[in-house]
Amino acid sequence: MSFLFEKCTFSILDVDTINESHSFSCENDDLDEFFQHDAPLYSQQLLGKSYCFRLDEDPHIIVCAFTVSNDSIRVDMLPNSREKKVQKEIPHSKQMRRYPAVLIGRLGINKEYKHRGIGTDLMTFIKSWFIDAGNKTGCRFLIVDAYNEKVPLSYYEKNGFKYLFSSEAQEAEYTGFNADAHLNTRLMFFDLISLT
Repeated sequence: MSFLFEKCTFSILDVDTINESHSFSCENDDLDEFFQHDAPLYSQQLLGKSYCFRLDEDPHIIVCAFTVSNDSIRVDMLPNSREKKVQKEIPHSKQMRRYPAVLIGRLGINKEYKHRGIGTDLMTFIKSWFIDAGNKTGCRFLIVDAYNEKVPLSYYEKNGFKYLFSSEAQEAEYTGFNADAHLNTRLMFFDLISLT
């Protein structure tokens, strides 16, 4: 059975939760800084909502955390072949230039709890959250701007995400970077209709 769902409790990641908890580290300075300091500011400014799972036997321990916000996939800004890939399963696709999505802006697993399947369980939770009948808004896709590094890219690929652009050069060209530039992140998406 799942460590995350059996031994942890879902919670909002707010100032009180951060102050009550031990320092959270997922061994990435950018993510650590965000979850320890910036997450409540994002929430106050309505830029994103952060959540976490805390360990039942010691609620001072945050096992994993993530941030989500509203976004969209603008197919009118994609190369024709990529537009068709995104719209493949959507009826009457010519009627929309953009499709509702949720951006997973940050996601981290506590370094002390890695290699227990928590990342996959967390992604399963996020996916199910947005196809639940109680969800108050339409959301067709999950998107992520993943660190352009082997481990994060492999994680998202393993969890069914596809690249929004066919290559790093194509993504650089269509997002306003020099085609020869190395991108720090890669845009990826998951079509939630596959779960319904």
